[in-house]
Amino acid sequence: MDAIIKNFPQTEHQFDDRPTQKEAEEAVRVLLRWAGDDPEREGLLDTPARVAKSYRELFAGYDMNPEDVLGRTFEEVAGYDDMVLVKDIPFFSHCEHHMVPIIGKAHVAYLPSGRVLGLSKIARVVEIYGRRLQTQEAMTAQIAAAIDDTLRPRGVAIMIEAEHMCMAMRGVQKQGSTTLTTTFTGAFKSEPAEQVRFTTMVRGR
Repeated sequence: MDAIIKNFPQTEHQFDDRPTQKEAEEAVRVLLRWAGDDPEREGLLDTPARVAKSYRELFAGYDMNPEDVLGRTFEEVAGYDDMVLVKDIPFFSHCEHHMVPIIGKAHVAYLPSGRVLGLSKIARVVEIYGRRLQTQEAMTAQIAAAIDDTLRPRGVAIMIEAEHMCMAMRGVQKQGSTTLTTTFTGAFKSEPAEQVRFTTMVRGR
């Protein structure tokens, strides 16, 4: 999975030379003027500060490391070694090409190899990668790699379903179109029956 991660730009080696809060707010003012509005009018006076603050929250994933979240595991599992699936994890992300929202849900499964994760940790990893500029393909691979590299399970399966506002709000403007991506590692990749079982459990049949 290390090779997969290296093919995508959103790794843990993030860009550190950040502008100041003041510079970020000025950039928003420039965009407001470019859009055709007056950043000095009453309704927009506080908009640059609000946008900068919201970006800190929307892109908080750059300040979080999945290894910190996944570091604690549990070995007292009473011999359990079957699939662990957390499905329908909602997330919001932003397209790295147009910086407009991606709205979707993730389904994450793994086959334990002596250790398990706290279920909330899986949702947190989805949150970390979601709160970055993303492509859905990269996000799918990154979640799988983070769990694979940290937990070392017998296999990981990820499915992400999402609507991209860059398709709904602009361009072809096709509302309701959903993109589906999957990544399988280990036993999920080598044993087609496990992929079928994962998909069946996700679909609830």
